[in-house]
Amino acid sequence: MKINAHKIESLTALKDYVIVRDMNFEGRQLGSGIVLLGDDGRSSGIRPRWAQVFAVGPQQTDVRVGEWVLVEHGRWTRGHDIEYQGQEMTIRRVDPANIMFVSDVDPGSDETFSTAVQITEKSLY
Repeated sequence: MKINAHKIESLTALKDYVIVRDMNFEGRQLGSGIVLLGDDGRSSGIRPRWAQVFAVGPQQTDVRVGEWVLVEHGRWTRGHDIEYQGQEMTIRRVDPANIMFVSDVDPGSDETFSTAVQITEKSLY
């Protein structure tokens, strides 16, 4: 069990909230073999991320538990480590207005979709 994980028996989302799990912040390998390093917290790694829907509030009509959603960069909360039904996971709340796509199956690699921006340091001289 993770050091700060809280064991919970049930979780209910409120309003139209969407709670997700399995959001990946690790490095990844493209189908072409190119390795992209982990990019969490770096301006050069700004991109949307896939996550699996863990819970939805009663007013949420766009997504269902178990579906996979692609969320615009940064439109999620910090993760909370929990143990739920014997499984350790990190859950986050995402902004429902910033869910771009929904999939019934795990999309696997998200190599084909990026909103990356290049930020370069400018000299004052």
